[in-house]
Amino acid sequence: MAAANGKFDVGGVKMDQPFKIRRLGHFGMNTQDQAAMIRFYTDLVGFKIVDLRDPLKGKGNPPEFADMGDCTAYFTRYASDHHALVFYNHRYRMKLDPEGKRFWPGNTINQLTWQVGSLKEVVDGHHWLTESGQPMVRSGRDMPGSNWHTYVKDPDGHINELYYGIEQIGWTGRSKPAPMYAREFHDIPPLPQIGEFQEVEDSIKQGVDLMSGYRYKEDHLKFDYDVQGIRMPRPFRVVKMGPVGLFVKDIEASLAFYRDHLGFIPTEVTTVHGQKVHFLRNCTEHHSLALAPVALREKLGFSDHTTTMFFGLQVANYQQLRDAVAFFRKKGYRLAEVPAELTPGMDHNIMLFDPDGQALQLYYYMEQVGWDGKPRSASARPAVKQGAWPDSVPEMPDSYRGEPFLGPWN
Repeated sequence: MAAANGKFDVGGVKMDQPFKIRRLGHFGMNTQDQAAMIRFYTDLVGFKIVDLRDPLKGKGNPPEFADMGDCTAYFTRYASDHHALVFYNHRYRMKLDPEGKRFWPGNTINQLTWQVGSLKEVVDGHHWLTESGQPMVRSGRDMPGSNWHTYVKDPDGHINELYYGIEQIGWTGRSKPAPMYAREFHDIPPLPQIGEFQEVEDSIKQGVDLMSGYRYKEDHLKFDYDVQGIRMPRPFRVVKMGPVGLFVKDIEASLAFYRDHLGFIPTEVTTVHGQKVHFLRNCTEHHSLALAPVALREKLGFSDHTTTMFFGLQVANYQQLRDAVAFFRKKGYRLAEVPAELTPGMDHNIMLFDPDGQALQLYYYMEQVGWDGKPRSASARPAVKQGAWPDSVPEMPDSYRGEPFLGPWN
């Protein structure tokens, strides 16, 4: 695993970790009001349910869960990845974890999930993190989704997942049928493993109906918005997830974990209400992760029941961002602009608060960091006046650059 000079061979490239995070793959939320959150994120934000898991199915109605509302786990997507946002009932999750080993009242993050480039990176990463004394949670391959993974906790107990190979949803909108869940793993697998194509071939030979998977329907919505030529039930399209912002107790410990163990690259440090905020990246985006001391939470007026500072959702363009702001204002949701020091590398953006009070950062543009690894200087960034939403904005050298959205808008 280790290269001759003490570094690691990651696909033929010498690196400090035996894996390289490419992007935020998906994110798990533990909700206070599951029903309200599902309505908000599907009908209004545009995520599509791709699979459901009812942990109480076949158990009747246990009295200890009677007052918890909907305990179903919802897997949702915005693109072809099987899931991008997963929702769990927070009270139910804590009921299963009375000692608070994974979840506690002030943490609504189920997991932050980062994509690496190969199954070998997952396996090598698991062994290296374990040998480095990091608090590992579990490893293997989950269903639904089919992604191979290992889980590790950060210093605050937030669970980070490194994964490879998530199931893709095609033009039919159907997920993998349950009979194909046979290759679920509950530990790090031996290498090599058969590929996805062979799994499908084996299922066909076994007589599995490949068209029997779950398919989400939106026929309860009105498709009355003309979104740059496509009829949609809302005037915008989410095309990317992230960045994620976390409130943490010990900035230095968190920095050491994400930088030295997960391989994030520091991009910039700003000061917000007297507190240092650190921005880190794992690709060309200005930042994939922001870390702030928990003392900043009250000063920003954010909810004290979550350590999520914000969760980013990129829409397709500036026009759609303006339309999204108007859309959610008309629906009566809380929106707020925050100090520019909390959003470096972005142009116009706004915080939208979901039914649980968590901040979603809606934006359309993210500064790209080039070959020299340096972000744009603050003086070279466009001046954005809070509360001002012009009809159009000037082109930047990296407008519409970065990871493209693949697939139709609806």
